[in-house]
Amino acid sequence: MTRSSYTILSLAMAAIILAALISAGCSGNTRADATSPTIVQPPTDPNLFAVDHPDQFPLSPVETRKVADQLLVNGVVSPDVTRTVHVTSLSGGKVIDIRAKLGDDVKKGQVLVVIRSQDLVQAISDYKKFQADELLARHSLERAQLLYSRGAIAEKDLQTAEDAEQKAVVDVHSTEDRIRLLGGDLKDLSPIIEVKAPVSGTIVEQNTASGEGVKSLDNSPNLFTVADLSRVWLLCDVYENNLAQVRLRDIAEVFLNAYPDRPLRGRVGNIAKMLDPNTRTAKVRIELENNNGMMRPGMFATAKFVSQGLRDRMVVPSTALLRLHDKDWVFLNQRDHNYRRKEVQAGTVLPDGVSVILAGLQPGEKVVSNALQFSSTLEQQK
Repeated sequence: MTRSSYTILSLAMAAIILAALISAGCSGNTRADATSPTIVQPPTDPNLFAVDHPDQFPLSPVETRKVADQLLVNGVVSPDVTRTVHVTSLSGGKVIDIRAKLGDDVKKGQVLVVIRSQDLVQAISDYKKFQADELLARHSLERAQLLYSRGAIAEKDLQTAEDAEQKAVVDVHSTEDRIRLLGGDLKDLSPIIEVKAPVSGTIVEQNTASGEGVKSLDNSPNLFTVADLSRVWLLCDVYENNLAQVRLRDIAEVFLNAYPDRPLRGRVGNIAKMLDPNTRTAKVRIELENNNGMMRPGMFATAKFVSQGLRDRMVVPSTALLRLHDKDWVFLNQRDHNYRRKEVQAGTVLPDGVSVILAGLQPGEKVVSNALQFSSTLEQQK
Protein backbone atom coordinates (compact mmCIF):
# COMPACT_ATOMS: atom_id res chain seq x y z
CA MET A 1 0.00 0.00 0.00
CA THR A 2 1.30 3.36 -0.93
CA ARG A 3 1.77 6.20 1.54
CA SER A 4 -1.07 8.21 -0.06
CA SER A 5 -3.51 5.28 0.22
CA TYR A 6 -2.62 4.82 3.89
CA THR A 7 -3.28 8.45 4.59
CA ILE A 8 -6.71 8.33 2.93
CA LEU A 9 -7.68 5.23 4.96
CA SER A 10 -6.62 6.90 8.21
CA LEU A 11 -8.69 9.95 7.49
CA ALA A 12 -11.77 7.80 6.74
CA MET A 13 -11.44 5.88 10.03
CA ALA A 14 -11.14 9.12 11.98
CA ALA A 15 -14.27 10.46 10.34
CA ILE A 16 -16.21 7.29 11.29
CA ILE A 17 -15.06 7.47 14.93
CA LEU A 18 -15.95 11.16 15.15
CA ALA A 19 -19.42 10.52 13.77
CA ALA A 20 -19.98 7.72 16.33
CA LEU A 21 -18.95 9.98 19.21
CA ILE A 22 -21.25 12.76 18.04
CA SER A 23 -24.14 10.29 17.76
CA ALA A 24 -23.52 8.94 21.28
CA GLY A 25 -23.40 12.43 22.73
CA CYS A 26 -26.66 13.40 21.10
CA SER A 27 -28.46 10.26 22.34
CA GLY A 28 -27.19 10.91 25.90
CA ASN A 29 -28.55 14.42 25.90
CA THR A 30 -31.89 13.14 24.72
CA ARG A 31 -32.15 10.71 27.64
CA ALA A 32 -31.16 13.40 30.08
CA ASP A 33 -33.84 15.70 28.69
CA ALA A 34 -36.44 12.92 28.92
CA THR A 35 -35.73 12.20 32.59
CA SER A 36 -35.37 15.81 33.81
CA PRO A 37 -38.08 16.81 36.48
CA THR A 38 -41.18 18.76 35.39
CA ILE A 39 -41.68 22.08 37.20
CA VAL A 40 -45.31 22.50 38.42
CA GLN A 41 -46.50 25.95 39.40
CA PRO A 42 -48.23 25.93 42.80
CA PRO A 43 -51.96 26.88 42.76
CA THR A 44 -52.97 30.36 43.81
CA ASP A 45 -54.61 30.99 47.22
CA PRO A 46 -58.41 30.56 46.70
CA ASN A 47 -59.13 33.00 49.53
CA LEU A 48 -56.91 35.80 48.20
CA PHE A 49 -58.45 38.31 45.79
CA ALA A 50 -57.28 41.42 43.98
CA VAL A 51 -59.49 44.18 42.59
CA ASP A 52 -58.71 46.97 40.15
CA HIS A 53 -60.64 49.75 41.91
CA PRO A 54 -60.46 49.23 45.67
CA ASP A 55 -61.84 52.71 46.29
CA GLN A 56 -65.29 51.36 45.37
CA PHE A 57 -65.35 49.27 48.55
CA PRO A 58 -65.27 51.25 51.82
CA LEU A 59 -63.49 49.69 54.75
CA SER A 60 -64.52 49.44 58.40
CA PRO A 61 -62.06 48.98 61.26
CA VAL A 62 -62.47 46.16 63.77
CA GLU A 63 -63.42 47.97 66.97
CA THR A 64 -63.55 46.91 70.62
CA ARG A 65 -66.66 47.53 72.67
CA LYS A 66 -67.89 46.55 76.11
CA VAL A 67 -70.97 44.41 75.61
CA ALA A 68 -73.00 41.84 77.54
CA ASP A 69 -72.49 38.37 76.13
CA GLN A 70 -75.55 36.90 74.43
CA LEU A 71 -76.26 33.33 73.41
CA LEU A 72 -79.18 31.91 71.42
CA VAL A 73 -80.30 28.33 72.13
CA ASN A 74 -83.42 26.23 71.58
CA GLY A 75 -85.60 24.87 74.37
CA VAL A 76 -88.85 23.13 75.27
CA VAL A 77 -91.47 24.28 77.79
CA SER A 78 -91.95 21.85 80.69
CA PRO A 79 -94.01 21.91 83.90
CA ASP A 80 -92.30 23.00 87.10
CA VAL A 81 -91.70 19.66 88.86
CA THR A 82 -91.98 21.36 92.26
CA ARG A 83 -95.57 22.25 91.31
CA THR A 84 -96.39 18.86 89.78
CA VAL A 85 -98.17 16.09 91.71
CA HIS A 86 -98.66 12.47 90.65
CA VAL A 87 -102.12 11.21 91.61
CA THR A 88 -102.15 7.61 92.83
CA SER A 89 -104.40 5.28 94.77
CA LEU A 90 -103.06 3.18 97.62
CA SER A 91 -106.03 0.90 97.21
CA GLY A 92 -106.27 -1.58 94.36
CA GLY A 93 -109.49 -2.27 92.51
CA LYS A 94 -111.43 -1.45 89.36
CA VAL A 95 -112.14 1.96 87.81
CA ILE A 96 -115.90 2.49 87.53
CA ASP A 97 -116.04 6.19 86.60
CA ILE A 98 -113.71 8.86 85.19
CA ARG A 99 -114.64 12.40 86.26
CA ALA A 100 -111.73 14.32 84.63
CA LYS A 101 -109.61 13.88 81.53
CA LEU A 102 -106.27 14.91 80.09
CA GLY A 103 -106.03 18.67 79.63
CA ASP A 104 -108.80 19.57 82.11
CA ASP A 105 -108.28 22.28 84.71
CA VAL A 106 -109.15 20.95 88.16
CA LYS A 107 -109.47 22.37 91.66
CA LYS A 108 -108.02 20.93 94.84
CA GLY A 109 -110.40 18.30 96.23
CA GLN A 110 -112.19 17.72 92.91
CA VAL A 111 -113.02 14.05 92.20
CA LEU A 112 -110.92 12.67 89.36
CA VAL A 113 -111.75 8.96 89.33
CA VAL A 114 -114.03 6.54 91.21
CA ILE A 115 -112.71 3.08 92.11
CA ARG A 116 -114.33 0.00 93.64
CA SER A 117 -111.60 -1.31 95.89
CA GLN A 118 -111.23 -4.95 96.84
CA ASP A 119 -108.58 -3.93 99.37
CA LEU A 120 -111.11 -1.68 101.04
CA VAL A 121 -113.68 -4.48 101.07
CA GLN A 122 -111.25 -6.60 103.09
CA ALA A 123 -110.35 -3.71 105.39
CA ILE A 124 -114.04 -2.99 106.14
CA SER A 125 -114.63 -6.67 106.86
CA ASP A 126 -111.71 -6.75 109.30
CA TYR A 127 -112.93 -3.53 110.93
CA LYS A 128 -116.37 -4.95 111.63
CA LYS A 129 -114.87 -8.15 113.04
CA PHE A 130 -112.54 -6.23 115.33
CA GLN A 131 -115.43 -4.04 116.48
CA ALA A 132 -117.35 -7.16 117.48
CA ASP A 133 -114.29 -8.56 119.24
CA GLU A 134 -113.78 -5.28 121.10
CA LEU A 135 -117.41 -5.20 122.18
CA LEU A 136 -117.14 -8.77 123.51
CA ALA A 137 -113.85 -7.98 125.27
CA ARG A 138 -115.38 -4.87 126.89
CA HIS A 139 -118.36 -6.87 128.22
CA SER A 140 -116.00 -9.55 129.52
CA LEU A 141 -113.93 -6.90 131.28
CA GLU A 142 -117.06 -5.36 132.89
CA ARG A 143 -118.15 -8.78 134.15
CA ALA A 144 -114.65 -9.58 135.47
CA GLN A 145 -114.57 -6.27 137.32
CA LEU A 146 -117.92 -7.04 138.95
CA LEU A 147 -116.86 -10.53 139.98
CA TYR A 148 -113.50 -9.32 141.28
CA SER A 149 -115.20 -6.65 143.41
CA ARG A 150 -117.19 -9.42 145.08
CA GLY A 151 -114.15 -11.67 145.50
CA ALA A 152 -115.43 -14.26 143.03
CA ILE A 153 -112.32 -14.32 140.82
CA ALA A 154 -108.60 -13.84 141.30
CA GLU A 155 -106.77 -10.65 140.32
CA LYS A 156 -104.96 -12.42 137.48
CA ASP A 157 -108.29 -13.21 135.83
CA LEU A 158 -109.17 -9.52 135.92
CA GLN A 159 -105.81 -8.62 134.39
CA THR A 160 -106.37 -11.14 131.61
CA ALA A 161 -109.71 -9.54 130.78
CA GLU A 162 -108.16 -6.05 130.80
CA ASP A 163 -105.38 -7.18 128.43
CA ALA A 164 -107.86 -8.76 126.02
CA GLU A 165 -109.93 -5.57 125.92
CA GLN A 166 -106.86 -3.37 125.27
CA LYS A 167 -105.74 -5.60 122.38
CA ALA A 168 -109.19 -5.46 120.87
CA VAL A 169 -109.15 -1.63 121.01
CA VAL A 170 -105.75 -1.56 119.30
CA ASP A 171 -107.03 -3.82 116.50
CA VAL A 172 -110.02 -1.52 115.95
CA HIS A 173 -107.87 1.63 115.81
CA SER A 174 -105.35 0.01 113.45
CA THR A 175 -108.10 -1.02 111.06
CA GLU A 176 -109.59 2.47 111.18
CA ASP A 177 -106.23 3.93 110.15
CA ARG A 178 -105.98 1.41 107.35
CA ILE A 179 -109.41 2.35 105.99
CA ARG A 180 -108.50 6.04 106.04
CA LEU A 181 -105.20 5.30 104.30
CA LEU A 182 -106.98 3.39 101.55
CA GLY A 183 -109.32 6.31 100.99
CA GLY A 184 -112.41 5.03 102.83
CA ASP A 185 -114.79 6.95 105.07
CA LEU A 186 -115.53 5.60 108.57
CA LYS A 187 -118.86 7.44 108.60
CA ASP A 188 -119.93 5.73 105.39
CA LEU A 189 -118.27 2.36 105.09
CA SER A 190 -118.23 1.59 101.39
CA PRO A 191 -115.76 -0.07 98.99
CA ILE A 192 -116.23 2.86 96.59
CA ILE A 193 -113.28 5.27 96.66
CA GLU A 194 -113.21 8.76 95.19
CA VAL A 195 -109.68 9.77 94.20
CA LYS A 196 -109.45 13.57 94.47
CA ALA A 197 -107.05 16.16 93.09
CA PRO A 198 -104.41 16.96 95.74
CA VAL A 199 -103.73 20.41 94.23
CA SER A 200 -105.29 22.80 91.78
CA GLY A 201 -103.88 22.76 88.27
CA THR A 202 -104.07 21.13 84.86
CA ILE A 203 -104.09 17.40 84.12
CA VAL A 204 -100.99 16.94 81.98
CA GLU A 205 -100.93 13.13 82.09
CA GLN A 206 -103.61 10.42 82.25
CA ASN A 207 -102.85 6.70 82.45
CA THR A 208 -106.21 5.12 83.24
CA ALA A 209 -109.66 4.67 81.74
CA SER A 210 -113.04 3.38 82.81
CA GLY A 211 -113.07 -0.37 83.46
CA GLU A 212 -109.33 -0.71 83.96
CA GLY A 213 -107.75 -2.32 86.99
CA VAL A 214 -105.69 -0.42 89.54
CA LYS A 215 -102.85 -2.11 91.36
CA SER A 216 -102.52 -1.76 95.09
CA LEU A 217 -99.41 0.10 96.27
CA ASP A 218 -97.87 -0.36 92.83
CA ASN A 219 -99.39 2.32 90.65
CA SER A 220 -97.01 2.19 87.76
CA PRO A 221 -97.63 4.44 86.00
CA ASN A 222 -99.63 6.85 88.15
CA LEU A 223 -103.31 7.48 87.42
CA PHE A 224 -102.99 11.21 86.70
CA THR A 225 -100.45 14.00 86.86
CA VAL A 226 -101.68 17.43 87.91
CA ALA A 227 -99.41 20.41 87.28
CA ASP A 228 -99.75 24.00 88.39
CA LEU A 229 -98.80 25.79 85.14
CA SER A 230 -98.83 29.29 86.61
CA ARG A 231 -95.05 28.90 86.66
CA VAL A 232 -93.17 26.77 84.09
CA TRP A 233 -89.64 25.83 83.07
CA LEU A 234 -87.89 26.17 79.74
CA LEU A 235 -85.30 23.41 79.40
CA CYS A 236 -82.52 24.33 76.96
CA ASP A 237 -79.60 22.34 75.57
CA VAL A 238 -76.37 24.34 75.72
CA TYR A 239 -73.20 22.98 74.11
CA GLU A 240 -70.21 22.62 76.37
CA ASN A 241 -68.27 25.22 74.33
CA ASN A 242 -70.90 27.84 75.28
CA LEU A 243 -71.40 26.96 78.94
CA ALA A 244 -69.03 29.72 80.03
CA GLN A 245 -71.51 32.25 78.61
CA VAL A 246 -74.32 31.10 80.94
CA ARG A 247 -74.45 31.78 84.68
CA LEU A 248 -77.00 31.26 87.42
CA ARG A 249 -79.47 34.12 87.83
CA ASP A 250 -78.68 35.47 84.33
CA ILE A 251 -81.60 37.12 82.56
CA ALA A 252 -82.99 35.16 79.60
CA GLU A 253 -85.29 36.49 76.91
CA VAL A 254 -87.63 33.81 75.56
CA PHE A 255 -89.38 33.78 72.18
CA LEU A 256 -92.05 31.13 71.69
CA ASN A 257 -92.34 29.70 68.19
CA ALA A 258 -96.11 30.12 68.50
CA TYR A 259 -95.86 33.79 69.56
CA PRO A 260 -92.56 35.15 68.17
CA ASP A 261 -93.69 38.76 68.59
CA ARG A 262 -94.35 38.41 72.33
CA PRO A 263 -90.98 38.12 74.13
CA LEU A 264 -90.92 36.81 77.71
CA ARG A 265 -88.33 37.19 80.44
CA GLY A 266 -87.04 34.63 82.91
CA ARG A 267 -83.99 33.76 84.98
CA VAL A 268 -81.55 30.87 84.84
CA GLY A 269 -82.46 28.67 87.79
CA ASN A 270 -80.17 25.69 87.24
CA ILE A 271 -77.29 24.48 85.05
CA ALA A 272 -76.95 20.70 84.94
CA LYS A 273 -73.77 19.23 86.40
CA MET A 274 -73.71 16.41 83.84
CA LEU A 275 -73.34 16.52 80.05
CA ASP A 276 -75.30 14.38 77.64
CA PRO A 277 -72.55 12.08 76.25
CA ASN A 278 -74.24 11.87 72.84
CA THR A 279 -74.90 15.56 72.16
CA ARG A 280 -72.25 17.08 74.46
CA THR A 281 -74.84 19.47 75.87
CA ALA A 282 -75.98 20.42 79.36
CA LYS A 283 -79.56 21.16 80.39
CA VAL A 284 -80.11 24.78 81.42
CA ARG A 285 -83.36 25.59 83.23
CA ILE A 286 -85.09 28.95 82.81
CA GLU A 287 -87.92 29.71 85.23
CA LEU A 288 -90.82 31.82 83.91
CA GLU A 289 -94.13 33.13 85.20
CA ASN A 290 -97.13 31.86 83.20
CA ASN A 291 -100.13 33.46 84.83
CA ASN A 292 -101.92 33.99 81.51
CA GLY A 293 -101.40 30.35 80.49
CA MET A 294 -99.77 31.27 77.20
CA MET A 295 -96.94 28.75 77.61
CA ARG A 296 -97.97 25.13 77.28
CA PRO A 297 -95.81 22.07 78.05
CA GLY A 298 -94.10 20.80 74.91
CA MET A 299 -93.92 24.18 73.16
CA PHE A 300 -90.66 24.99 71.34
CA ALA A 301 -88.94 28.28 72.08
CA THR A 302 -85.70 30.18 71.53
CA ALA A 303 -83.88 31.59 74.52
CA LYS A 304 -81.41 34.45 74.45
CA PHE A 305 -79.09 34.52 77.46
CA VAL A 306 -77.70 37.89 78.49
CA SER A 307 -74.75 37.93 80.88
CA GLN A 308 -74.82 40.10 84.00
CA GLY A 309 -71.45 41.81 83.37
CA LEU A 310 -69.82 43.55 80.40
CA ARG A 311 -66.84 42.22 78.46
CA ASP A 312 -64.52 43.62 75.80
CA ARG A 313 -65.63 42.20 72.45
CA MET A 314 -64.68 42.98 68.85
CA VAL A 315 -67.44 44.35 66.63
CA VAL A 316 -67.84 44.97 62.89
CA PRO A 317 -70.82 46.15 60.84
CA SER A 318 -73.28 43.34 60.22
CA THR A 319 -73.00 44.04 56.48
CA ALA A 320 -69.32 43.07 56.65
CA LEU A 321 -70.28 39.45 57.31
CA LEU A 322 -70.92 36.98 54.51
CA ARG A 323 -72.76 33.75 55.31
CA LEU A 324 -71.37 30.95 53.15
CA HIS A 325 -71.56 27.17 53.65
CA ASP A 326 -72.96 27.63 57.17
CA LYS A 327 -69.96 29.72 58.15
CA ASP A 328 -69.35 33.44 58.61
CA TRP A 329 -66.67 35.21 56.51
CA VAL A 330 -65.21 38.70 56.16
CA PHE A 331 -62.96 40.22 53.50
CA LEU A 332 -59.83 41.42 55.26
CA ASN A 333 -57.94 44.29 53.63
CA GLN A 334 -54.27 43.65 52.81
CA ARG A 335 -51.57 45.57 50.93
CA ASP A 336 -51.40 46.08 47.16
CA HIS A 337 -55.14 46.06 46.60
CA ASN A 338 -55.41 42.52 47.93
CA TYR A 339 -58.21 41.15 50.11
CA ARG A 340 -58.30 37.90 52.03
CA ARG A 341 -61.53 36.02 52.73
CA LYS A 342 -61.30 34.92 56.36
CA GLU A 343 -63.59 32.77 58.47
CA VAL A 344 -64.76 34.28 61.77
CA GLN A 345 -66.93 33.23 64.67
CA ALA A 346 -69.79 35.70 64.84
CA GLY A 347 -71.91 36.39 67.89
CA THR A 348 -75.10 38.33 68.34
CA VAL A 349 -76.23 41.41 66.43
CA LEU A 350 -76.46 44.54 68.58
CA PRO A 351 -79.29 47.08 68.24
CA ASP A 352 -77.12 49.60 66.34
CA GLY A 353 -76.42 47.15 63.51
CA VAL A 354 -73.00 45.79 64.46
CA SER A 355 -72.15 42.14 65.03
CA VAL A 356 -70.00 40.77 67.82
CA ILE A 357 -66.95 38.81 66.63
CA LEU A 358 -65.90 36.11 69.07
CA ALA A 359 -62.84 34.86 67.14
CA GLY A 360 -61.00 35.30 63.84
CA LEU A 361 -60.06 39.01 63.86
CA GLN A 362 -57.82 41.39 65.74
CA PRO A 363 -58.64 44.96 66.85
CA GLY A 364 -57.47 47.55 64.31
CA GLU A 365 -57.76 45.30 61.24
CA LYS A 366 -59.93 46.58 58.41
CA VAL A 367 -62.63 44.66 56.60
CA VAL A 368 -64.82 45.44 53.61
CA SER A 369 -67.97 47.18 54.87
CA ASN A 370 -70.30 45.50 52.37
CA ALA A 371 -69.23 41.89 51.98
CA LEU A 372 -72.16 40.92 49.75
CA GLN A 373 -71.42 43.66 47.22
CA PHE A 374 -67.73 42.76 47.22
CA SER A 375 -68.51 39.07 46.66
CA SER A 376 -70.86 39.91 43.77
CA THR A 377 -68.12 41.99 42.10
CA LEU A 378 -65.68 39.09 42.39
CA GLU A 379 -68.19 36.78 40.71
CA GLN A 380 -68.57 39.21 37.81
CA GLN A 381 -64.79 39.35 37.29
CA LYS A 382 -64.52 35.60 36.83
